[in-house]
Parts: sequence; C-alpha cells; structure tokens
Amino acid sequence: MHPSVHAVRAGDTLAYIMAESGEGVTYRQLEERSNQAASLFRSLGLERSSTIAIMLENDPRFFDIVWAAQRAGLYYTCISTKLTAQEIVYILHDCGTTLLLASASLGETATDIAREIPTLRIFSVGGQIPGVPDYESACHNHSTLPITDESCGSDFLYSSGTTGRPKGIRPSLPVGPLSQETLLTRLGRELYRMNEKTMFLSPAPLYHAAPLRWCMTVQRLGGTVVLMQRFSAEFCLELIARHAITHAQWVPTHFVRMLKLPDADRQRYSHSSLVAVFHAAAPCPIPIKRAMITWWGPIVHEYYSATEFPGFTAINAEEWLAHPGSVGRAVVGDVFICDELGEPLPPRKEGLVYFGNGPPFVYHNDPVKTAEVKNKYGWVTLGDIGWLDEDGYLYLTDRRSFMIITGGVNVYPQEIENLLVSHPEIADAAVFGIPNEEMGEIVVAVVQLVSNRDAGTVTDGSLREWLRCRLSRLKIPKIIHFQNELPRHPNGKLYKKQLQQAYMDRQRNGHRDRTNSV
Repeated sequence: MHPSVHAVRAGDTLAYIMAESGEGVTYRQLEERSNQAASLFRSLGLERSSTIAIMLENDPRFFDIVWAAQRAGLYYTCISTKLTAQEIVYILHDCGTTLLLASASLGETATDIAREIPTLRIFSVGGQIPGVPDYESACHNHSTLPITDESCGSDFLYSSGTTGRPKGIRPSLPVGPLSQETLLTRLGRELYRMNEKTMFLSPAPLYHAAPLRWCMTVQRLGGTVVLMQRFSAEFCLELIARHAITHAQWVPTHFVRMLKLPDADRQRYSHSSLVAVFHAAAPCPIPIKRAMITWWGPIVHEYYSATEFPGFTAINAEEWLAHPGSVGRAVVGDVFICDELGEPLPPRKEGLVYFGNGPPFVYHNDPVKTAEVKNKYGWVTLGDIGWLDEDGYLYLTDRRSFMIITGGVNVYPQEIENLLVSHPEIADAAVFGIPNEEMGEIVVAVVQLVSNRDAGTVTDGSLREWLRCRLSRLKIPKIIHFQNELPRHPNGKLYKKQLQQAYMDRQRNGHRDRTNSV
C-alpha cells in the first residue's frame, strides 16, 4: 500500500501525530503536502534518481519531505543532526546532492556548510535561516495534485565503517507502482500484526534507518505514527496510555530508563493496548529483557539487521525465553557463521556472522569495501561475531571492528583515534567501549602523550574541549585515561583488547582515573 491510497480510502485518518504539541496530520493532508513538495523538487530540476539531503530533527514536515521524494523517484539521504559541519560536508559530496533541507535550529551548521559548498541549494524548515529560502513558503505556490511522472524513490542512507568514514548504501530504485509491497510491510504484518489500525510510537530520531523505515512502513499500511521529538521515559508511558499505542520500536537504553522509573510512575499508566513492541540496534542485557517481558508480557520482540539490510533475523518473547540472549532465526536471507577465511563453521562454533541469499547491496563509491565484506560464496558480513545453535538461533558475542554502541547509536573508534593523534601533544591513542548498564556501552579513550612534561597542561577537560568542535557529542569519550605507552606490536597492530581488559580490571579494583563526564 501507499499513503496516497489511504488518502482516498480514509483521508481523515491521522498519518502522524507530533507527541509534544499534539499536531495531527491526516492522510489527505500528507497527500497534498507531499504532492506540493514533489512539484517543488521538479521545479528545481530534480529528476528520477536525483538525491536530496535532509538534516532535520523530528520535525512535523519530515514525513511530507520523504514521501515527496519517494513519489518523485528521488533518493533521500537523512543526516544526523549531531554531526559537525565537516562530517556533513563529506556525506553531501559523496551522495552527490544539490539540495539540502535543514532545520532552522541548525542554521549555524547550515551556514558553515554553505561556505564549504557554495553551489548547494539550501531550504530552511521550521523557521528562518538568514539568507536561506523557507521550505514551506516555497511549497505553498505548487499544486496539491500529483506530478505527472510519479515513480518510486528510495532512502540512500549512510552507515559508518571502521575507518570512520561513512559508507553510503544506494539501492536500485524500485520499478513499478508506488503502492507495491515492500519487505518491511510484509514483515510488519507477519511478525508484528501491523495493519491500518496500528498506533505506532516512535521515540527515536528519523535520521536513523530503523525509525525512518518502520514509520514509513506503518504509513504504507495506513496506521498512525506518534512521533516524539526526544525520548523521555515517563512521557513514553503516558503516550502509550493516551493514544492506545499498539506498536513501538525501542533500543535497550530505552528499556533501562523506563525500568528505572519509580514503581508508582510505571504503574500509573496502562499499557494494555500494546500488541507488539520490538527492539534492535544494540545487544540487550538478558536481565533487562526478562524484566520487560515480565512487565509488558510476551509481546517483546527483537530483530537483528542493519542499514545495509543484507538479511533479517527475528525472535518473539516465547522463543527468547527458550533461547535467552538470542537475536533470532533468519526470516530474510540465510545466516552463516564462518571462520576468518570465510568458510562455514558448525553449530556453537564462534565466528563471523554472514548473511547469504538476502537483498543485494553495494557501498556507494567504494567497491573495495564492498568486496571486503564478501566471502567466496557471495555471503556478506558486517563484522559481527557470534554463533548459531542447532535450531538456527543466532547469538551475538562480539564485534570484530570494535564498534561501540552507546544508547543504540553506533560510534566507531578509528575516527576518534585518528583525530586524537592529530593533537600536537598526543603521540598515540586507543578508543574502545566498556559496558554500561544504562547506555549499553560508553566511550573510553586511552592516550599517550608526546612528553610527560605535558601531563600538567593536557587534561581530560582540555582534550574534551578540543574535541567538542571537531566531533559530534556522542563520539566524545566519557572517560579519558592517560598512559605512558600503548601496547603495540612491531608491525603497528594495537592490542586494543588488552587495553580494554586492563581498564575494566582497574575499574573493578576501584582505581580512580582522570575522568570527567559530558
């Protein structure tokens, strides 16, 4: 299905509600607004397979824009609002866009980007940016009728790699009607019983792949999205009760914060309307998952996939209780565990997780990286390590790339390490994650100074301040430890596991480091 179908079938049904303000937009309004935006994009010379970039918080116009791009045969690249201007400039150059739609609240960042890319057209959304045209005013002059050459567009999202450089996933554009079924509409119906009566709570930023794709899936099916501008544990519970929420997507950090609410607050709100909730993005501690199932009942689902969507595993609550810690069995593609040579391993042997026979993908402008993730069978790995049991249930145990997942967001150490060693007083640096009950993991940096004489002037505070204008907030280490020398092999290999284990041992022994939080 497609929102345009629901605009005719049930035009007064709400397509989305902004949680904080209560603003509601019907399918009829979404149809008109997305038609106007599609017409605007055509007037700017954007044709099928052109790319637009979107740098928005969870703004009321976000859905208007992505559905306009989807029906105009465009790619839409959604960019984190937490990135610095330089990080965003790289993505804009790589995806080849000529148009950026930016939140007015990010006017300073947009201005910095405009200086770096003077040919880029920028529209302001949700307010004014000096010298930048207003998106809604520009749309107002365009027709609410569909453009004459509608065709399917697609997201074109970026997933960072171990080098720290974001990797674009640019799929082939779908051919056929706008209302054709997608993999996620099928999974939504089959796994989670989604339909036109679905009330879906989305507490996460839409610039992430999963929230964006699931919200659009709900709207394809004719349901209603309740979109939060920012996560608040008690407010989530209030929204579930107020809107009779049937479905929601979470990361484990959300569970932790809801579970830590006082019992009186948790019991104040009914959750009886919930049909299915699901979580992904980061490993969920077994005690946290058990507590959520105890609280909400056997409606807590989990899945494992990625922005690249090479495959998809899923597990429901009953299965998980029988296989605690598993992220499920394959429902899209097949899962294999392989050794370092890419050869399959038997059950309960740990190795690299591969997906085979799933949807194909390539990394945009990076054939080398695309080739690196494939083995000789054509299966692809995202660098995760795990094992399969005899029933085909997958268990994740590690990440080969040392990727850190903090609060459900991926942070990649190499980018931070490369930046730290560019500091004039730092000779070497290692970055890794350590477990944290609330965030999943937190970022730790171990740095080696050029000279011990710098120890009095280079502090964790001064380094953090130096990083703030160069990195987005989530990438800045929560803990910085100073060490006389980092353990490296003569070939240059850094023994990061050794550092990580040594640091956790120090913490267990109560050693106090020079640390500070952000």
